[in-house]
Amino acid sequence: MPRNVELKARAGDPKRVRLLVERMCDGPPRIIAQEDTFFNVPQGRLKLRVFADGRGELIFYERDDSSGPKQSDYVVFPTDDPSGLKAVLEAALGVRAVVRKKRTLYMAGQTRIHLDQVDGLGCFLELEVVLAPGQSAEDGRRIAEALLERLKIGGDALVDCAYVDLLERKNGAKAAVRRPQKDAR
Repeated sequence: MPRNVELKARAGDPKRVRLLVERMCDGPPRIIAQEDTFFNVPQGRLKLRVFADGRGELIFYERDDSSGPKQSDYVVFPTDDPSGLKAVLEAALGVRAVVRKKRTLYMAGQTRIHLDQVDGLGCFLELEVVLAPGQSAEDGRRIAEALLERLKIGGDALVDCAYVDLLERKNGAKAAVRRPQKDAR
């Protein structure tokens, strides 16, 4: 299973953060509109990510809910029929919540740096240090911590959970849960 070390932080001053990120990146950014539909699952998180061009990815991941750099184990399944897949997953599992964001993706070495504008939540910075086979999570933590220092992000800005959890906290826990309907036969 692929792994990365990741963290999220609130971008208190998005313009300042963007300037610092641009100075350390390997090339121009990519702008990506994303809609993530999260499904009810007994462990980890399962989301269907749909892109503006109609493609999608089903992503299952597990990681601790703690602030700072943490290992994330994930599996990604690309699909050209996200609406069909969504219908099946919604019927089987129910929708937990939907997260919409505009992501600006930068690359710095083996790290994906995201500047995210999340509907209903605001601006965030996300680091994903993609671990090479055999590379330790501790190596990834060191890389992420060094980037945080270069970006002048303090510990008070770190977020301990996923965007879906932040939305649920804001809107009342599990307020948006839609369970599958049983056939009324």
